[in-house]
Amino acid sequence: MEDRQWHTLSIQETEDHLDTDIDQGLTDETAQTRIERHGKNVLPEPKKDPKWLKFLRHFNDVLIYVLLAAAVITGVLGYWYDTIVIALVVLIIGIIGYLQENKAEQALEGIKNMLSPSALVRRDGKRKEIEAENLVPGDLVYLKPGDKIPVDLRLVAAENLKVEESALTGEATTVDKTLEPLDEKIGLGDRTNLAFSGTSVAAGTGRGVVVATASKTELGKINASIAEVETVQTPLIQQTQRFGKTVASVIAGVAVFAFIFGYFLRDYATAELLLAVIGLAVAVIPEGLPAIISIILALGVRQMADNQAIVKSLPSVETLGAVSVICSDKTGTLTKNEMTAQNIQLNDVTLRVTGSGYAPEGRIEHDGSIYSNKQDDTLNELLLAGVTCNDSDLFYDEETNQWMITGDPTEGCLLTLAEKADSPLHPLRIISKIPFDSAHKYMATLSVHGDEHVMYLKGAPDRLFTMAESSNPDFPVAEWEEKMTAFAKKGQRVIGVAKRTFNTSKQTIDHGDLYENIEFLGLVGIMDPPRPEAIEAVNECQSAGIQVKMITGDHKETALAIGNELGIPTEAGALQGTDIDELTDEELTQVVGNYNVFARTSPENKTRLVKALQEQGHIVAMTGDGVNDAPALRRADIGVAMGIKGTEVSKEAAEMVLVDDNFNTIFKAVKEGRRVYDNLKKTILFILPTNGAQGFVLLMSIFLGTQLPLTALQILWVNMVVAITLSFAIAFEPLEPSTMKRAPRPKKTPLLSGYYIFRILLVSLIIGGGTLIYNLYMNAGDYSVEYIHTMTLNTIVIAQMFHLFNVRVETESALNRSFFENPIAFYVSGALIALQLFITYVPFMNTAFGTTSIAATDWLIPFVFGIAVFFIIELEKLISRNIIKRK
Repeated sequence: MEDRQWHTLSIQETEDHLDTDIDQGLTDETAQTRIERHGKNVLPEPKKDPKWLKFLRHFNDVLIYVLLAAAVITGVLGYWYDTIVIALVVLIIGIIGYLQENKAEQALEGIKNMLSPSALVRRDGKRKEIEAENLVPGDLVYLKPGDKIPVDLRLVAAENLKVEESALTGEATTVDKTLEPLDEKIGLGDRTNLAFSGTSVAAGTGRGVVVATASKTELGKINASIAEVETVQTPLIQQTQRFGKTVASVIAGVAVFAFIFGYFLRDYATAELLLAVIGLAVAVIPEGLPAIISIILALGVRQMADNQAIVKSLPSVETLGAVSVICSDKTGTLTKNEMTAQNIQLNDVTLRVTGSGYAPEGRIEHDGSIYSNKQDDTLNELLLAGVTCNDSDLFYDEETNQWMITGDPTEGCLLTLAEKADSPLHPLRIISKIPFDSAHKYMATLSVHGDEHVMYLKGAPDRLFTMAESSNPDFPVAEWEEKMTAFAKKGQRVIGVAKRTFNTSKQTIDHGDLYENIEFLGLVGIMDPPRPEAIEAVNECQSAGIQVKMITGDHKETALAIGNELGIPTEAGALQGTDIDELTDEELTQVVGNYNVFARTSPENKTRLVKALQEQGHIVAMTGDGVNDAPALRRADIGVAMGIKGTEVSKEAAEMVLVDDNFNTIFKAVKEGRRVYDNLKKTILFILPTNGAQGFVLLMSIFLGTQLPLTALQILWVNMVVAITLSFAIAFEPLEPSTMKRAPRPKKTPLLSGYYIFRILLVSLIIGGGTLIYNLYMNAGDYSVEYIHTMTLNTIVIAQMFHLFNVRVETESALNRSFFENPIAFYVSGALIALQLFITYVPFMNTAFGTTSIAATDWLIPFVFGIAVFFIIELEKLISRNIIKRK
C-alpha cells in the first residue's frame, strides 16, 4: 500500500482509498485476501550474525596478523613451543574481546512487546476479537480506555477520546482526538485524527480504520530505522585502530630493514636471523595492551554502576569522557514526566505552588509564606472544584515507591495540588456531569454542597472567559487574558476554574446551564517541571565545556520555557521539526550548532540532528526514554536511556541506562569516562617503553652482530607480566583535579600527544640503552647464555616497575603527592617481584623459558638501575613543567 498522508484525508476519502465500510468493516474473506497481500501485522526479525563470526571478528586487527605471522614462521622453523605460546596469547586476546561484546540487537524485540496481542474489530457486520497480527488495512477497530493500540488508525468516531502518546511523541500530556482533516505539514504529535500503534487509550471511546500495519506503522518505521542506523565506532576503537596500523607499519618496516641488514652485513644463519626478526616484532607489539584496556574499562563500568549508570559495552565508558554534546529528550529526562501545578491566579493575588511531580509534598504560598485556603474562600472553592470535577485517581504504588495517577495527567495534578492545601479537602458527591469533550474543551459536575447544589466547571480559559462574560458583562476579560498569557509564557498549560450555585431542586446539568450566573474562580498554571538535579547537572556540563541541547516533541513555547529554567541558552529560539524537514542534511549541519532547543520533533528529526552534530565533529550523547528516542539513541556515540520510566525499546537501543533517571548521573558518568581515558593514556605511556626498550636492545644487537639478549618467548613473558601486574595499578588512579575544567577533547585527537611520544622514546632509550650496555658487558665476560637472558629480562622488568610511579601523573612530581595514595601500586609491584622470582628460581620455568638461578647480590643491578630510571624521568618532568609554565 502506498504511503499516504492519512491525516489530510476526510473520513469519506479514507473509506474510499481503503475500499472499506466504516459502519460494517471488512468481510473475513476480504481480510484474508489483504493478509496475503500485505502480510501479518508483525515486525520483521532482524538478521543476526552467527556467534562464530562474532568471535572471529575479534582477530581482525593488524597487530594480531603480525603475531599470527610470527607463529606460522616459528612453526615452519620447528620451534613449536614458541608457536604454541604465541597462538595462546592471540587466543586469549580474542576471547577477552568476545566476552566484552554486548551488541545483540534486543530493541526490536522490545518494540514487538509493545504491540497489543488482540483487538476488537467489526468483521462480516459483527463485533469480534481477533489476534492483532491478523489486522489488515481497512479493518474497523474499536477503542476503549486501557487499550493498547495495535496498528495505525484513521479515527472515524471519537467520544471524549484521549490517547497517551508520550512513548512515541515525547509529550507528557494526553492527546484529545479529533476527526476533521488536518494540514499536511504538521508534526506527528499534532496529527490528532490518527491513533498510533504502541500508544494507549487514556479515556473515552472511539473507532478507527486501519491505515497501516507492521512495518508501515510509525512504530514500524522506528523499528526499521533502528535496524538501519549505522553503529558509530567509539573514539577509543577508532584511535586504537589507527594506533595499531601505525605500530604494524613501523614493525613491518623495521623487521624488513633488520633482516636485510643482518643477512647481507652480519654473519647470521637464515633461521637464526628469522628468529631474531620475529623476536623483534614480538618485542614491539604491546600484546598485553588489549587485556589491560579491558580491565580499566571494566573497572570503569563497575564504578559507573555504583553511581547508578549501567553501561552495556566497555568502550562506551571511555566514549563518555569524550562527549562534547548531550542531546537530551525533555519529557522524563530533564523533566519529571509528571504534570505539576506551578501557580494559581486568583482575582487579586498570584500564588506559587512548591514541590514537583505527583507526590503531595509542598505547599501553596504567597511571598514565601503559606497561603491558607481556610482564610480564602475563593482558593478553597477552586481547589474543591479541582478534586470534584475530576476523573483521575492519585495513589501511592508500593512496588515502585512512587506516587502515580490513573487518568489524565492534567486532572491528576489537580488532586496533588489539593493535597498541598493548608486545610484538607475532599471531593463532593457528583449527581450530574458533563464529561470533557475536545469539541467543547471543558468539563462540569453538579454536587451537593451544604444546603445548596454547586456546579464546578474547569477547562480551556477562553471558553470559561466567554461564559463568565455572558453572565457578567463587566467581567474583565482582557485582564484575565493578560494573566493567562503570563502563565503561558512560562511554558505552563493553563486551566480555568469556575462555579455556579443552584438550589437543591436542580438535579441535572446541561450545556445551557453554563452561560448564566457563572462565577469565575481563577487559573491554574501547570507544567511538567524540570528536575532540580537536572538544572545543576546542565550547569556543571557547561562548565566542563559540554553543550546541552534539548530535543523534544513538545511545543516550542513550552520547550523554550523549560530550557530557560534549566539554564540552557535560548537566545536563538527553537528550531521546530517542520523546519528541520525542509532542510537538507548539509543545511542542517550548518545551522544545528546555532540552536540549543528543538521542538515538535519526530523520530527522524532526532536521528538527523544527532548525525548533523556528528558531522560537525562532535561526540554526541543522546538521552531519552520513549520509543521515539530509540533510533537517535542507536545513532548517537553514546545512547543514554532512563531506567525507571524508560521503555524497554529505549533501554535496549541505548549503550547506557540511568538506574535513577537522574540527569546528574550523566555528568558523574562523564567524569568517570574522563578519568578512565586519562588512565588509559597513562597505561600506554607506561607499557610502550617496555616494548620500545626491548625492540631497541634487539635491533642494536642485530646491528652489532652480537648474541640476542632475549628469546621471543622471554619477550612475551615480559610484555604480558608487566601488563597484568603493574599496568593494573594505573586503573585505580583517581580523577585529576583539573580534569573537569578542561574542554572535551576533539574527535580526532590522537591517542598519543607529542609529549607522550617524547616520553615513550626517552624512557625506551634510557631503559633500552642501559640494558644494552649491561648486556654487552656480560657478553664480553664468561657468562652463560641463560644467565645473560635472565639478567637482561630482570633488568627491563624492574626498571619498568620503578617507572610505574613516574606515570601516575603527567608532569607533576610523583614525590609531591602522597606516595601511598594508591596502595594497589605496591601490591602489584610485590606480585611482579614474585613472578620474577618464579621464572628465575623454579626449575620447570627455567626449562620452559631458558632462564637460570642467580645470586642474591645480582638483584642489586636491576634495582639500582630502576631507581636511576625513576629519578631521571622525575628530572625530565621538572624541566617539562617549567617549559609548560613559560608558555
